Amino acid sequence: MVVPSVVTRQSEIQAVVSAVERELAPEVVRIRYEITTDWSGDWAIFFRIVLSDAATQGRRLRQITTKVREEINTRLAPLHLGVLTYFNFRSVKEQEELREEAWA
Repeated sequence: MVVPSVVTRQSEIQAVVSAVERELAPEVVRIRYEITTDWSGDWAIFFRIVLSDAATQGRRLRQITTKVREEINTRLAPLHLGVLTYFNFRSVKEQEELREEAWA
């Protein structure tokens, strides 16, 4: 199995993630990610984004999720990582109820 360069560029990816997290606060509470293969065996980055409870209400949810996707994809594009990106979102309240460590 060929390992993509994305695996060795995690410090650059983390810098992008941290910048997006800071710039989109307080709506974006935190962003975590994992680099692994998807269901079809393709390499991918799976993003787990926790949003403020207020950001998940009404039209704001679509606006902020679109903005997060656009910012991350745009900023990662110059790195030519050659992987797919997947995004999962949940609210602070959902995370408190589910208490999944990978999202913490």
